[in-house]
Amino acid sequence: MPIEFPNDPLPLNSEFYIERPPVEELAYAELAKPGSVIRLKAPRKMGKSSLMLRLIARATAWGYRTVTVDFQKTDEVFFVNLDKFLRWFCTDVSRQLRLEPRLDEYWDEDIGSKISCTVYFQGYLLDQLNCPLVLILKEVNRVFEHPNIAKELLPLLRSWHEEAKQGEILQNLRLVVIHSTEVYVSLNTNQSPFNVGLPLQLPEFTLAQVQELARRYGLDWADGQEAKKLMAMVGGHPYLVNLALYHLVNPPLQPEKQWDSLEQLLQEAPTTAGIYSHHLRGQLVTLRENLELADAMKQVVTASGSVRLEAIAAYKLESIGLVKLNGSEGTPSCELYRLYFKEQLWQVPSLSDRLKQLEQENQNLQRLYTLDELTQLGNCRFFKQNLEQMWQRLAREGTPLSLILCDIDYFEYYNDNYGDRAGDACLQQVAQVIRSAVSSATDVIARYRNEEFAVLLPHQDVKSAAELAERIRVQVKRLAIPFKSSTIGGLPAAVVTLSLGVTSTIPNSESDPALLVHEANKALYHSQKWGHNRVTIYDTLTKYSKNFIS
Repeated sequence: MPIEFPNDPLPLNSEFYIERPPVEELAYAELAKPGSVIRLKAPRKMGKSSLMLRLIARATAWGYRTVTVDFQKTDEVFFVNLDKFLRWFCTDVSRQLRLEPRLDEYWDEDIGSKISCTVYFQGYLLDQLNCPLVLILKEVNRVFEHPNIAKELLPLLRSWHEEAKQGEILQNLRLVVIHSTEVYVSLNTNQSPFNVGLPLQLPEFTLAQVQELARRYGLDWADGQEAKKLMAMVGGHPYLVNLALYHLVNPPLQPEKQWDSLEQLLQEAPTTAGIYSHHLRGQLVTLRENLELADAMKQVVTASGSVRLEAIAAYKLESIGLVKLNGSEGTPSCELYRLYFKEQLWQVPSLSDRLKQLEQENQNLQRLYTLDELTQLGNCRFFKQNLEQMWQRLAREGTPLSLILCDIDYFEYYNDNYGDRAGDACLQQVAQVIRSAVSSATDVIARYRNEEFAVLLPHQDVKSAAELAERIRVQVKRLAIPFKSSTIGGLPAAVVTLSLGVTSTIPNSESDPALLVHEANKALYHSQKWGHNRVTIYDTLTKYSKNFIS
């Protein structure tokens, strides 16, 4: 019969379950005590679920009822507040016991959700059973990640344990609390359930246990040499040990993946070609998704000794089984992790590098968001953003702000006569002229509308703005872009020209910057009305448009 792949919890009849004395016997003995609490801690894939199955089987054999609440499967919405969480908790336990949830009969907002939950368990659930209830709370570390819930739930569990010493009903409740790491939320030590009951920490396999497991796989490792080699790479980690033994005795689906010896298997173990590649990639993905953890793990695997870790990073790395902690000092859980992550994490950017990259990407997106792709000038959105910022800044300074609006004369007819490609080239040439004419880095140029451009000139008065507008007009005409049209009965010039409107004001924080655009548009309108190819100033003092140069 083929050996099953060692991934799921080991069934009760599995010959590959290795007891780790005195863990199992201590757990069974505690389970029999009224109102007991068992605290089972170990990183992932250390065998917690396999031991849990045996606790359930023992409790069932004694005539107890059992319920397993897996917080890893709890929807995030139930962690919003304590009342919602405890109502879900009571409902889940009720349904597993095949009892109709009757929360509304016991829930009273005047006494609060914790007392209501306690009353529900005492007055309804335990009262209905008439036998001990083993309540297994699995993946409690998920609750740790919601401090507002953890700070209320964990003291509640402790209170049940303490009340069981006095009340007969709660003596029928036996708690098994399973978690991957230490609680990292701040709790009053007199209220936390993590200093009451029986604490059990699943240890790694010993050399003798690895030899015994190898024997059950059909390998003769009695001299201990092969077991030592394997443990030098993966320690006594149950899953990693089982996986190696499985591959040594099970023919692979791909013959080229057959390992001739333990030495060959271990040589490839920390590589992408090794038996642990899937497991290691999964851990690497977790680190890639959390660069703070990746940075912390990078420190651990490159250090010659232990490394002091930030509390939450330490908690999470221990939870997923990558580090062993001695206080706040961390070391790699095994040589396999040190070798693999020392190689792979150099390819993962640090958190600071990633933040810089994100900032650059954000700037690039912002630039694209405000860029006119054809002319490579700012677009209308870019113009409006800068106008608003300049208006407020210059209002505080009491200095002038000028605006030039430029419109290509009869551009619609030009596009119709010469086509879109020529029209685009014309726009690009005009944009280049404006860009070359504007010398100050603080000035802003934008393609305001289709054939219309805008130039914002902070700290410049109307005279200097009008002089710049005239230079732009002249240089565009000198491009001598041919333009003939019979549609409109002839043109003022046989080349592309510009009409320009200029205005200037000293901004006022109480007024709307759109007024500046409105006045420049008036000046532009008069340039077009008076024959095109000219600059017109709109005087904000006299409210009068006058031709500057034609």
